[in-house]
Amino acid sequence: MSSWNDLLKGKVAVVTGASRGLGRADALALAEAGADVVITDILIESDESSEEEAERFGPIAQVMQSTKVMYADQTAKEIQAMGRQSFSMKMDVTDREQVQEVFEKIIDEFGKIDILVNNAGTLDHVSQIENQNDDFWERDLNVNLTGAYNCTKAVWPYMKEQGDGRIINMSSVAGTLGGFGQASYSATKGGLLSFTKSMALEGARHGINVNAIVPGIISTEAFNMGNQKMNERMINRTALKKPGEPEDIANAITFLVSDKAKYITGVGLNVSGGIELFTY
Repeated sequence: MSSWNDLLKGKVAVVTGASRGLGRADALALAEAGADVVITDILIESDESSEEEAERFGPIAQVMQSTKVMYADQTAKEIQAMGRQSFSMKMDVTDREQVQEVFEKIIDEFGKIDILVNNAGTLDHVSQIENQNDDFWERDLNVNLTGAYNCTKAVWPYMKEQGDGRIINMSSVAGTLGGFGQASYSATKGGLLSFTKSMALEGARHGINVNAIVPGIISTEAFNMGNQKMNERMINRTALKKPGEPEDIANAITFLVSDKAKYITGVGLNVSGGIELFTY
């Protein structure tokens, strides 16, 4: 029986939005389990147009770019230091042509793609419906939901030909519980759960397992930038009374994309500390 350290040996993984936060943790965990990993993001520290890209995608992207919280190239180097193959690539998940080109390059380099983690997302549009910014609504749909669709559609023919593949979509408890002032975010994360089930049905006959992670409150850079009182309220709502760590998400993903989870598909796995439970 394989150990955790070589659980994914010989596998090739692609993680979107992997420059920081959950995506970066996912990429490192997959590499620690033996996979070669391609880091993709709109913000790459060596990209001279990163400031322009950040402006297109909103406040959080702008803050991350201006404060240099971009670790795509660094993450690839850390993975290489583990003895795995890795490189970073700029990819806008809303640009179908660019997504297709990136996946073609990865196939040319590795000959296959075994794992796709659809992690890229937006989380900075908080407003009640009468004050909703229509442009941000469209952006959230395009990044969070259509972005996962674009990447899944691009990788599907390769996985289908291989007769094997693992896809993980990053949902949220906002997609199962709703979120006050988070109509666009909640709608897209709920949509990802339905998308996951549909893709699991289509993929089953081709050996492609598709699952979703449903994170609760996770201590990422974006969370720690949020309103402290609101953060405390959400933590108190959580049964375990503490935020999770990015590694908690990454470990769950590593299990789901491994052969140890070969009979699991179409699942939305809560990694949430029990925030969805009735706590008091």
